[in-house]
Amino acid sequence: MKIRLGVIGPSHSIKIIQNAVKEFDEIMLLPFPYIEMEETQEIISANKKYVDQWFFSGQAPYDYAVTNQLILEEEGLYAPLNSNSLNKTLLEAQLQEQKIFRSISLDTIQIKDVQAQTPLNLLTVRAFPYKGYHPVNEIIDFHLQAFEEGQIDAAITCVNAVHKKLQQLGIPCYKVAPDVIAVRLIIQYLKQRGVSQWYRKAQVAIIAIEIFQIGWEGNFSYKMKYHELELKKLLLNYAERINGSFVEIGDGRYFLYTTRGEMELQLSEDSLFDLITEAEVQSKLEIRIGLGYGITSLEAEQNARLAIQYVRGKEKKSIVFVDENKKITESEGHEHSISYDNRKVSSEWNELLEAAEIGPVTVDRIYSMALHYRKSQLTSKELASWMNSTERNARRILTELENVGLAKITGEEQSGQRGRPRKVYELQFM
Repeated sequence: MKIRLGVIGPSHSIKIIQNAVKEFDEIMLLPFPYIEMEETQEIISANKKYVDQWFFSGQAPYDYAVTNQLILEEEGLYAPLNSNSLNKTLLEAQLQEQKIFRSISLDTIQIKDVQAQTPLNLLTVRAFPYKGYHPVNEIIDFHLQAFEEGQIDAAITCVNAVHKKLQQLGIPCYKVAPDVIAVRLIIQYLKQRGVSQWYRKAQVAIIAIEIFQIGWEGNFSYKMKYHELELKKLLLNYAERINGSFVEIGDGRYFLYTTRGEMELQLSEDSLFDLITEAEVQSKLEIRIGLGYGITSLEAEQNARLAIQYVRGKEKKSIVFVDENKKITESEGHEHSISYDNRKVSSEWNELLEAAEIGPVTVDRIYSMALHYRKSQLTSKELASWMNSTERNARRILTELENVGLAKITGEEQSGQRGRPRKVYELQFM
């Protein structure tokens, strides 16, 4: 098993990583050089399914990818620039210029992180530290202004585009490259991540499916059986598509066994929602779907059954996923999903909920919904919509939250011309 490592950055930066990766037989390196950093989006979108982990040439492309939700934080990394990187660049620059620098401009690097290990205390440093991504033009203007004002002997940059532009303007400029030791450490870390990812993809995944057609239970007419045969044909085709197996449990219930890796590939295309729609069209039957992951078949089956229990309370077409950590995800499509924990909330909440008639799962779900919608104030009507429950039940939950100090009344909202006004609650989770 080889970990497929995608490397994104300018060509000269990729060469440093290519030289370092030669020591790792378990790594298959896939280079993706770019000229402009914005090409990162197209590169990842076109090649994400072929890559296990991403190695970025610097913090700017990495932050660009994470901020634009091209990857998750755990799907990539970059080699931080340390004192060794900066010392090497300073030495090379002074040898090439054949002079001792008394003052420099420096971007990106946090001075306090390297000052104790470099001769920066002997230099006058005009610094432009930042985290993540920063517009290139502003960095260029920073160095250019310092040079035109005669404040620096040379510019030291960590950004390839800045390096090229300043050189074109005739300003002595040198680029800091990652230290080889740091690059090797990051490759080792990404390799371990990739191995863990492969084991995770090999987990058992069970799709639990049940018919919930009105009048289905106890109805064994030939017409219903014909409809069920159409559904079975559809499920068999889907099982083949996910390289899985089909098992009929009985009474309109079915399990499809596969792996997590296969399901993640399908879920990116919303194929389970397509399956629900196709079932309605081809078999005239409505189905519920829950998905359970587990390290063992038993664990996956338990989680699949738990997922189905949560789906039964939904009014909208949705799918529930339960993973090996009992984390629950409710999805209404690729663009809309909510996750919460079935096992724990904060210890402070647990203490408060001992005297309440609501469980920690309900509280954690409300908390997740509040973060998703970025709302801290709500009425019973809004909560009922969030929970897919009645407004009466939502009022009960809010009253319980108020009793234990996790919500407080902040006002009222008129519900109609004749109805009583609804209380407006502010959640006190933070």
